[in-house]
Amino acid sequence: MAESMQDIKRRIKSITSTEHITNAMKLVSAGKLRKARAIFEKTNENSHYITNAIEDLFTNSDDIPDKYLEGGNTNDGTCFIVITSNKGLCGGFNSNVIKEAEATMKLTSGHKVVIAIGSRGKEYFEKRGYEIYRDYTLPPEEITFLEAKELCEPIIDMYEKGEIGRVILVSTSFVSSMEQQVTNMTLLPFPAENNPEVGVGTGKFIDYEPSVEAVFNYLVPKYVEMMVYAAVVESATCEHAARRTAMENATDNAREMLDDLSLFYNRARQAAITDEIIEIVAGSEAQK
Repeated sequence: MAESMQDIKRRIKSITSTEHITNAMKLVSAGKLRKARAIFEKTNENSHYITNAIEDLFTNSDDIPDKYLEGGNTNDGTCFIVITSNKGLCGGFNSNVIKEAEATMKLTSGHKVVIAIGSRGKEYFEKRGYEIYRDYTLPPEEITFLEAKELCEPIIDMYEKGEIGRVILVSTSFVSSMEQQVTNMTLLPFPAENNPEVGVGTGKFIDYEPSVEAVFNYLVPKYVEMMVYAAVVESATCEHAARRTAMENATDNAREMLDDLSLFYNRARQAAITDEIIEIVAGSEAQK
């Protein structure tokens, strides 16, 4: 029984150490989440200016260049922008994004290239033979708009040259601190039909200078850059939220195990004491 009690004490010591680590990681992730969420909310607010300009252009013009519309680019190649994290211990955050991206890739024909933002996605697709066209493996919350622009430049260049016919962004959308959802968005091309819910009945007339095509050629790269940058910032927020939740669950599980082990240890200790008392009483009675 003494050896069994020593084993229980070692387990309690080990789990206590783990509980301290997971609790510390939870607190760190909570602090990073607050900071990342503030950046995300500000970025999300600014990104609407670009998307609203694109919607206005769709609603008020019939001269949109065909290359940006569905069916205007005949190339069947696809560029996948996959946003994961550089670290683990964040629950199913990375695996959910990778599963969604891989499932979409299997349904997509033609040549495929991957822009990997985050080392977890890069390592996964690199091992499986996918072409990693470019990658970004620095902490996602530290990305700047200029770095996002540098990542997007070759994507837009490939699309305009006709080397690819579709750009798909797979990332994680922030719903709340407890819920994040994987999103699959086609950045290019745009749907051929105008959005009937935007600008209907406004009667607006917009004159674009020097031309609609020139304005659109300027706006589309800005749109892609802003969407990718916003997705990286949002993904960083989701990563910290997922890690905080995972570490909170791990801490709760460790404390539950400690409670069970403490109870088991106390029972074993009481049993050992009872055995010793029985032996003392038996020895005392034997001497009478």
